[in-house]
Amino acid sequence: MKSEFPLSQKYIDFCNSFKNVDADFLEGTTAAGKTTVGVGVKFMRAVSRSTKKFHIIAAKTVGVAEKNLINQDNGILDIHKSAIYRPDGDKDAKLPHIKFEGKIIYVLGYDNKDKWTLVLGGQYGCVYIDEVNTANIEFVREMSTRNDYMMATLNPDDPNLPIYKEFINRSRPYKKYEGDVPKEILSELKEPVNPKWKYWFFTFKDNLSLTEEAIQKKIDSAPIGTKMYKNKILGLRGRSEGLVFPMFRRETNVITKQQAKTYSFVQFSCGVDTSYSERSNDTIAFIFQGITSKGVLVTLTEKVYNNKDLGGDKIAPSDVVVKLHRFLDDCKDVWGFARRIYVDNADQATMMELKKYASNNGLIYEFMNANKRLKIIDRINLMAGWIKQGFYYVVEDCENHIHELEVYSWKEDKDEPEDRNDHTINACQYGFIPHIDKIGEVLQQSNQFEVLRAGFGY
Repeated sequence: MKSEFPLSQKYIDFCNSFKNVDADFLEGTTAAGKTTVGVGVKFMRAVSRSTKKFHIIAAKTVGVAEKNLINQDNGILDIHKSAIYRPDGDKDAKLPHIKFEGKIIYVLGYDNKDKWTLVLGGQYGCVYIDEVNTANIEFVREMSTRNDYMMATLNPDDPNLPIYKEFINRSRPYKKYEGDVPKEILSELKEPVNPKWKYWFFTFKDNLSLTEEAIQKKIDSAPIGTKMYKNKILGLRGRSEGLVFPMFRRETNVITKQQAKTYSFVQFSCGVDTSYSERSNDTIAFIFQGITSKGVLVTLTEKVYNNKDLGGDKIAPSDVVVKLHRFLDDCKDVWGFARRIYVDNADQATMMELKKYASNNGLIYEFMNANKRLKIIDRINLMAGWIKQGFYYVVEDCENHIHELEVYSWKEDKDEPEDRNDHTINACQYGFIPHIDKIGEVLQQSNQFEVLRAGFGY
């Protein structure tokens, strides 16, 4: 090797973990050493251990693989002096490949389907996919069924990408290193588990070749609060551009249920957003909120349903009324009583069912049409101000609402938010609009009234 690259204990454990492991997924901060140790050490060890002759390394292009994986300092050729790279192929294999211990490792670019389809039809010993979050998902699906062992590295990205649901979130960390995984990511590792798929989260601290000065320089290079800082420095998932609420921070805006119980609430409210689609990720969302005597809005609890995920037991408006009644009674017992419930006014079928149900059962709740005259952009401005100024908290159990606040994004071609990842946010807004005068600093209330008046067209 051209330079020293000492391994941390975590990396040593990673490189030695082969028993009952079919796949390793490596996520984390920039400059954590994921690629160097992943492909240069463990993957090549896996190839050496394999009884199969053919293996695969894939990056966005062959050129990227050559630059970042094969030829760089501490790359494959630097670490393994016996390895020979044939960029133009040879008599043994026409595609670019590495010869290593009598084996052939094909080098592919997953951006070129015409090229990678040439390797379909065979079974391979080991497959390495670089930056799998940017890979063609068809390629990943194909490769995942054609190997004995697969390794993939990735940079944090949009958690709605199919690669997360189908692959990454089905893996789990070893108990020893579970505490190293940010809780934001750990909460997303909840898809049906493949017990032989392992998740690893690496940071600057795992890269022992970095000095404290080098680490600090990298941290200082990304402005705090930007998406670059979140992705590259904290190693957290999220879209790279255009978040609606980039100021939302778990460490400052998320609290425990026990903390919320210490607050003095003067008002409770509930908002309901509905979507009965069986084909989309749209949800039916109930959000229960409290407003404190100091003007703090707290999202206390949530309930979310998605017809796409419910199999044969689809939810209809008549089902929602029963579930909402149970939700409200539970909230009343745990938190307090919210008399008026604000429901998406675009869903009159649900509203009719609610009013009929309330009449037939003598409910104490009053179901109201949500007031949408306050424009979406004005609602967002209010929430953004409250989040930044410390007047908006979310109880940690509200995982769906936290997730939406972290991924809700602007459209790329218009100055308006995307129509997705917003159902708990909509429900939240329906619930707080009637009580804007109670939220935020007292000195700001007159300004909030002006926003409200403008939204109502006065």
